[in-house]
Amino acid sequence: MQRRTFLAASSAFAAASSLSAASHAQKAAENAIAAPWTGPFGGVPAFDKVKVSDFPAAFDLAMKTERAEIDAIANARGAPSFDNTIAALERSGAMMNRVGAIGGVWSSTLSDPELRAQEKVLNPKLAAHNDETLQNAKLFKRIEAVYDNRQGLTPEQQRLAWVYWNRFVRAGAKLSPADKKRVAQINQELAGLFTAFSQNLLADETDYVLYLRTESELAGLPQDVRAAAAAAAEARGKPGEWAILNTRSSMEPFLTYSTRRDLREKVWRTYYNRGDNGDAKDNNAAIRKILKLRFERAQLLGFPTHAHWRLDAAMAKTPDAAMALMMRVWPSAVARVKEEVAEMQAIADRERANLRIEPWDYRFYAEKVRAARYDLDMNEVKPYMQLEKLREGMFWAAGQVYGFEFVQLSDVPVAHPDIRVWEVRKAGTHIGLWYFDPYARTGKRSGAWMNAYRRQEKFDKPVTTIVSNNSNFVKGAPGEPVLISWDDAETMFHEFGHAIHGLNSDVNYPTLAGTAVPRDYVEFPSQINEHWLPTHEVLSRFALHHRTGEPIPQALVDKLKNASTFRQGFDVTEYLASALIDMKLHLAGGADIDPDAFEREELAKLGMPSELVMRHRTPQFGHVFASDGYSAGYYSYLWSETLALDVVDAFQRAPGGMYDKDMARKLHDNVMAVGNSIDPAVGYRQLMGRDVDVSAYLRDKGFPTT
Repeated sequence: MQRRTFLAASSAFAAASSLSAASHAQKAAENAIAAPWTGPFGGVPAFDKVKVSDFPAAFDLAMKTERAEIDAIANARGAPSFDNTIAALERSGAMMNRVGAIGGVWSSTLSDPELRAQEKVLNPKLAAHNDETLQNAKLFKRIEAVYDNRQGLTPEQQRLAWVYWNRFVRAGAKLSPADKKRVAQINQELAGLFTAFSQNLLADETDYVLYLRTESELAGLPQDVRAAAAAAAEARGKPGEWAILNTRSSMEPFLTYSTRRDLREKVWRTYYNRGDNGDAKDNNAAIRKILKLRFERAQLLGFPTHAHWRLDAAMAKTPDAAMALMMRVWPSAVARVKEEVAEMQAIADRERANLRIEPWDYRFYAEKVRAARYDLDMNEVKPYMQLEKLREGMFWAAGQVYGFEFVQLSDVPVAHPDIRVWEVRKAGTHIGLWYFDPYARTGKRSGAWMNAYRRQEKFDKPVTTIVSNNSNFVKGAPGEPVLISWDDAETMFHEFGHAIHGLNSDVNYPTLAGTAVPRDYVEFPSQINEHWLPTHEVLSRFALHHRTGEPIPQALVDKLKNASTFRQGFDVTEYLASALIDMKLHLAGGADIDPDAFEREELAKLGMPSELVMRHRTPQFGHVFASDGYSAGYYSYLWSETLALDVVDAFQRAPGGMYDKDMARKLHDNVMAVGNSIDPAVGYRQLMGRDVDVSAYLRDKGFPTT
């Protein structure tokens, strides 16, 4: 999901300036980052003209421009109205949104020392800039007046007025001047700590690379993994060697296939010790400070803990509700891990491996279990998982479900040669643009995510959205197709689901558009989208062997289906461990926490199996400590998946299965198109005719439903 290092860059707010509008426009024209987007489709980012040295001036100008816009709204003559206050806020911040969109791309995908030095200075300034607006007493008084007299507005306008009012209140608009000042100080301190955390993590992911130099060190690795490692080494100036990068997409296949247990342990320890090496890039001290500052801010805002503050605006509403769902699933997940480990240990014992299953063995022996129990070797599946063919499959499924068409463009500026762009159409009408940045490179953060460069709106004039998907697949040899794992294919469909959510948006106001929904709801549409991958319609057309062009055999598909609950103990437990520790950290109040010790002790209380670790150990938990983004909110993936699997179950029971037209229409009308223009709980009930049923989730994982 969307995440920016330039923290306040996507804000639709600002606060006061002495420069004239004409002066701002002139300065913007001289800075490609701040300049209005020109060209087709309502304008596109001028990525080809960006210079890193221009970012400080661009952000400074954007802040000054927003201050002037907000000052005009806050001091407007006449009684506050929806148009002169709320709609005016929607019209403000255009330059900041443009600068922030470009800044986010460079920060997350093209980071370099010059940019990182800028971020350390800029992020606290941006946090202060955002607080200056959110604590603007005159502005809040006007917003509150509109909110208090909202009865004559349309339902969407009422929702927007509430969103603004609630955002300002949650940021401290009703606090005393002294408390407002302290909240602003906290936010600036946090901005600096978030930046330090992110840069430390990126440094560990970039600097720690395992180079292999002999054939014996490659033992067990499939040819495509070897080729990717060779290409990664050559790109780093070491031709003739093989590089195992410190990223999940490089670590996972090595731990799955390498027969060198000593090297598996080395790769595992390097990956899971990111941010936790006791050196200058260690994140534990920053985490301790972040937790204390978050608690203090929550107290000032009138909440018992940071978790209570965060969930007050979420679909779950309370930490108790989130914890109840997690603990409903946790015992079943842990019990399944014990079963999985027993099967793996039995194989190791039969092979006289003379070992006890350790975390660096789990993926390796799990594959042996998969082969033994399901006669399924995932190496048989991978030749059919061509990156580009699967991208075509995503397009096709989106066309069947939502009526989208994708047309590749060659004349739209991009930030890097690897990035490609498609126009998205529906019934011949332009809907938006989709940028695809699939490959790993130095300066790009690990993982996969979606960005919205521009949100859809239509209250003054139609403005279409611009979205991107970003991954970290390792390029293979020149001319060879990139083959990805089944898990990576699911992730690709998942992230594309976020993009589809944005592209389906059909609201009036950009603040309510697309993925601008509560954190524990935003993953719901994307998790549904994963379930078009295993359909016969997609696999028979797009899961084609990279050499023969033949579709994946039905017998192999049947094996995949039979093994669908395989390793769910591992997958659910490693995820839930992270989600539970996240929540427990933020429910601990003002305690002076040693992150490593807290993680270790709380996992022991939960009965965490020793054969695996949290998906994101605390010192590398970017979701939670690189921003406020998923803080006390990592449970959101479980919450959303429970919703998603309930809906998928309804699709599968419908006459047309996953392509049922009536279900697709209801999903579009009640979820995909409405963004945050209605309460998510209301939209879900309108879609399903009831509240969520957790049974579908438990069945999908192969867990008991009683």
